Amino acid sequence: MIIFTYVLMMLLIILGSVRFRKERKKIINDRMEAIFQTTQLNHSDELTREKPPFRSRVIEPLLKKMLRSFQRKITEEQEAALEIKLLRAGSPFGLKPVEYRVVEILFMIVLPVLFGVYGLLNSFSFLVITILIVFGLFVGKWFPNYYLNLKSKTRAKQAIKELPDFMDLVTVSIEAGLGFDAALSKVVLKKQGVLATEFNRCLEEIRLGKTRRESLSGVRNRLNVDDIKSLIGSIIQAEQLGIGMVQILRVQSNEIRLRRKQRAEEAAMKAPIKMLFPLVLFIFPCLFIVLLGPAVIQVIQTFNK
Repeated sequence: MIIFTYVLMMLLIILGSVRFRKERKKIINDRMEAIFQTTQLNHSDELTREKPPFRSRVIEPLLKKMLRSFQRKITEEQEAALEIKLLRAGSPFGLKPVEYRVVEILFMIVLPVLFGVYGLLNSFSFLVITILIVFGLFVGKWFPNYYLNLKSKTRAKQAIKELPDFMDLVTVSIEAGLGFDAALSKVVLKKQGVLATEFNRCLEEIRLGKTRRESLSGVRNRLNVDDIKSLIGSIIQAEQLGIGMVQILRVQSNEIRLRRKQRAEEAAMKAPIKMLFPLVLFIFPCLFIVLLGPAVIQVIQTFNK
């Protein structure tokens, strides 16, 4: 029994020492791998830092240099006018005035070249190629302005459509006991659309230190709509004279709905006149062919006999 216990103890000691050595070796290997991995990562980071991509080395500096050169050439008045135009269009693609000017010049360069190459590939005459180049130059100058005007009109129509419901919600919030700014903030959180975006920007400008009059005037400049201009003018006047805001908003909401009804009636009265041209040019000729065609054929056959 004593011999068995001694042998078992010796075996346990041997197994423990072997296990201890394996664990120690594993810890050392893990540490070495971690050290070599970090050095490899640092080395790869140094390589990437030493060799940045082609875009950051060449393209981005050229673009920044070109934008700075255009920035110097554009006057403050031109930049302000372009900024207002872009804001009315909703800042498409996040363009700034200088970037929009660069895009406009690129259109004026690329489109004439494309039209000229098209004329050369089709072997047109020199006169036709010149006309195509001039036409491409005209399209390159006209298309960016047309796109901005189209976006501005679309946003204005959407704002007119959203305005009555938006004002009703603001009026109800003020009647519930909120202030004008708090009511706007509450409605902006619940609503989505053009008006919510613009008044959210107005509230952010107020938080940054602008007066309410300046912020509302900015909304009036960014949305070139008569109803919104009249509404904001009434709000500013009510604030200056101390008139109740709820009464002003109720009156303006009723007037906005009345004007929207008048616009709908006007569009309905214009519809018959607009339908007259398609009727005369496309529908009446088809009807005449269907109704009078067989009779004309019979008359021709009778005279031929």
